[in-house]
Amino acid sequence: MRLGFQTFRFGNAPLYIRTDALSLHFLGFPEGRIADPVLKLPQWGGNTDDFHILFTSIGPARCYRQIKNKPYPKSRYCRGVPDSKIRIYDVGMKKKGVDEFPFCVHLVSWEKENVSSEALEAARIACNKYMTKFAGKDAFHLRVRVHPFHVLRINKMLSCAGADRLQTGMRGAFGKPQGTCARVAIGQVLLSVRCKDTNSQHAQEALRRAKFKFPGRQKIIVSRKWGFTKYSRADYLKWKSENRIMSDGVNAKLLGCHGPLAQRQPGRAFLDAVA
Repeated sequence: MRLGFQTFRFGNAPLYIRTDALSLHFLGFPEGRIADPVLKLPQWGGNTDDFHILFTSIGPARCYRQIKNKPYPKSRYCRGVPDSKIRIYDVGMKKKGVDEFPFCVHLVSWEKENVSSEALEAARIACNKYMTKFAGKDAFHLRVRVHPFHVLRINKMLSCAGADRLQTGMRGAFGKPQGTCARVAIGQVLLSVRCKDTNSQHAQEALRRAKFKFPGRQKIIVSRKWGFTKYSRADYLKWKSENRIMSDGVNAKLLGCHGPLAQRQPGRAFLDAVA
């Protein structure tokens, strides 16, 4: 746990004391040493609403954004990793067919850095909120393209009275797991939005707002492809008119030279898949 604030109330005047979870054992309460500060109250009165602890979030992104070490994923050797903040990677109409949303725009990372799971969740919420308000909840499909598998560590320090007699500084400084992040490269896609052409400006504005949740530099790039497929718009429309494209959920499959010859049209029995 990181630094936090205790709130004690004397009458109507609250008193805030900055502390952490370990220093609670050194505070001079009349009841003496307390094992669980949330369940036990001091003798000088008050109810459970007047005594609570708020813990702050992890440190700023500048402390963790550089990629300096090898990948450190969760494993049997790296245990006790807290859950990632982002749990949903597809938002909106994720089951809409490939023909419904032809327009696609990407938010691309322009730096080699770490992106925390908190930043990914904040960007997803910001983009989803804007698209839901201005385009409609049924008019887009947002996908988070990176997953936070890299584990971040922290060497916890005591901040209570007498901490200099308890902590050991940089002796045994290998930290404990604190959170997770995604290791992204230059040119790697962070977020993708597909929608109709009429909502193209809304999608670009939504990604612009999501940019502010990330450290470093990002660029908004409008894709030449059809939706989330790997085919350009011209090729997709051409092959669609020739019945060579088959829908496959949010993607599409190009029919090549496989399959029974009896199902081929005359003159197209040996059609090349890349022709």
